[in-house]
Amino acid sequence: MARVTLNLTVYALAAAALLYAGAASAGTLENMERERAILLETLLSGDIENHDRHSRIEVARTRLVDLERMVIRDETLIGQNRPAVRAAFDNYDLTFLIHASVEKNRTVADHWLSEMGMTTQSIMNARAGRR
Repeated sequence: MARVTLNLTVYALAAAALLYAGAASAGTLENMERERAILLETLLSGDIENHDRHSRIEVARTRLVDLERMVIRDETLIGQNRPAVRAAFDNYDLTFLIHASVEKNRTVADHWLSEMGMTTQSIMNARAGRR
């Protein structure tokens, strides 16, 4: 009988913990960062065919435009001193990739490579290998 009571107690505690545990939620900045990472992975991947890459980039661009607007208008980020928030607004041209590329009249890939300090010449001179 004690074993049954112990099992019921464990199950009750587990159920209570699940009820009190809030749903995991990412903020607007985290969602934008994740979508930007997906876009950059698509841009840099050598395993994707060009037509597939183009369609994935267009989908990611549409999402990123909306997410960038959401972050810019997110009043909960005002006054936050988290490193992620500071870095995001200190590096506007890399954080708000789609908006910055449009402002500078460049493609997303060209803008990102330029902001990372890569030129056509440096890429052409690069060798593939291990570090």
